[in-house]
Amino acid sequence: MAFPERFSNLPDYAFPRLRKLLDAHAPGGPAVHMTIGEPRHPMPAFVGPLLAQHLDGFAVYPPNDGTPELLAAIAGWVQRRYGVALPHDQIMALNGTREGLFNAAIALSPETKGGKRPVILMPNPFYQVYAVAALTVGAEPVYVPATAETGFLPDYEGLPADLLDRVTVAYLCSPANPQGVVAPADYLARLMALAEKHDFRILADECYSEIWRDSPPPGALAVAQASDTDPERVAVFHSLSKRSNLPGLRSGFVATGPQSMVRIRQLRAFSGAPLPLPIQRVSEAAWQDEEHVAESLALYQAKFRMADEVFAGLHNRVAPEGGFFLWLPVTDGEEAAVKLWRETGVRVLPGAYLSRDVGGENPGKAYIRVALVALQTELQHGLIRLRDCLYD
Repeated sequence: MAFPERFSNLPDYAFPRLRKLLDAHAPGGPAVHMTIGEPRHPMPAFVGPLLAQHLDGFAVYPPNDGTPELLAAIAGWVQRRYGVALPHDQIMALNGTREGLFNAAIALSPETKGGKRPVILMPNPFYQVYAVAALTVGAEPVYVPATAETGFLPDYEGLPADLLDRVTVAYLCSPANPQGVVAPADYLARLMALAEKHDFRILADECYSEIWRDSPPPGALAVAQASDTDPERVAVFHSLSKRSNLPGLRSGFVATGPQSMVRIRQLRAFSGAPLPLPIQRVSEAAWQDEEHVAESLALYQAKFRMADEVFAGLHNRVAPEGGFFLWLPVTDGEEAAVKLWRETGVRVLPGAYLSRDVGGENPGKAYIRVALVALQTELQHGLIRLRDCLYD
């Protein structure tokens, strides 16, 4: 029986790959898991009662694009957060941002561009769904280094003009996973000008936007409005997973221009899985409430300060501006992860598992990613054990 070849070169996904690396070894101490970005702060207190109140909604098919009330709640949040007014036909509820980031490429990337195979750009390292989306639409994925030399943001402007002319979609994550760098407004504006010049779309993954150190990260919607960028040029993706500590709710949204949204909604109508109605009711309340977000942010900011203290003497460490990961320099990420697990019981992710080899180089090889999701005391113990094992 034949199988498609389009995904044949994909490596194992990061976490099965990590289990293969570490599970053959006994932990050297009480296990502390710092691998997956699964928030562990308390979820909002209203979730349980609201879900119970709307249980009968599981008995009906939910609206595909989101209830009018949910779309209004999202639009209200976008207005408060970014000062951008969005009509409801430019918003669609999502089953988490991963669904949206994947399906938007299918809906919006044409089969050819200028008679040639299209290109989809993504930072390297990156969220792995970007690469699968590119392969699904038959595009060439181009992995653009996001390293210390480029300020941990991809230098799309530095790519050759003939390559840029083939680009249909460019992915960008800000705050960046895994490096924690925030794309400044001028970087976003230059990227939008580049997209205008070479006629491609930007898919802006902003799911970590509400976790920041000093000031809220700028958003692509606000920059697009300020720079008078065509709204069809930019699609943004947000989620309640990190903002509201609700990763299991699988609830987010995409916002873009009306013509792009017509195509995204049409694809969703044929092949997507709309959010169950009770989940939409809970999501509506979550987007309307900022108190729980502020409480969670204060906990993350305390964790940033804790990490600064623990790693105060570590050279070449870049303190994250947002998100909840540390991107720590090591000699070899896999070797460091094995050593740390065997000697201390602390479990981290090798940076190479989030990157691709390009020209024989993997920009994540000399890093480990550390998720700051554990509660305060456990996190502090884990970070100290990590420091003493790898850096003393």
